[in-house]
Amino acid sequence: MTINCMLAGVGGQGTVLASKLIAQSAMNQGLNARTAETIGMAQRGGCVVSHVRVGEEIHSPMIPVGEADLILGFEPAEAVRCLPYLKKDGAVVVSKKAIRPVTASLGGHYDGDDMLSYLKDHVKHLIVVDGEAICNQCGSAKVLNVALLGAACGAGLLGISEKELEETIQKRLPQRFIEMNTKALHAGVLAAQGGTDR
Repeated sequence: MTINCMLAGVGGQGTVLASKLIAQSAMNQGLNARTAETIGMAQRGGCVVSHVRVGEEIHSPMIPVGEADLILGFEPAEAVRCLPYLKKDGAVVVSKKAIRPVTASLGGHYDGDDMLSYLKDHVKHLIVVDGEAICNQCGSAKVLNVALLGAACGAGLLGISEKELEETIQKRLPQRFIEMNTKALHAGVLAAQGGTDR
């Protein structure tokens, strides 16, 4: 079985790290994992999309259009942007907090609600996570990536258990970041159990 997961966010949100945590957790189980990133022009604020493919036999790191089992949306508009990649019966886990794009400062308006409404209308299996609340609870905005991984884990969408992901976090992250990321992981799991799934 192959699991195709696309992570969509903006620069500075930890999208690439999240993809590496998924891949490492899968490899720890003896599975093959391939990853690839497309990164926008700006280091912070530009689009970042990571492809993660996990399974026994994976030949390409890129997920074909219409083949993603899961989209992890670090930001609502970025999740919408990647919807063409989602399978018909695929799932989306998205943070409800919008990040104001550069274009909004030029006179446009964007608060994310329209994007969340669009996702609710077009995605059968949708989990909306209050990522900002989890980050506040954990004391850092930098744990959103792990909170979303926790939500995907809690919903059984990653093919990786909470324990396996926690072990990877303990091995891969610097000691000073382990406690808050572990807390974010568990909070994400809990959020998925009370999330929106239609």
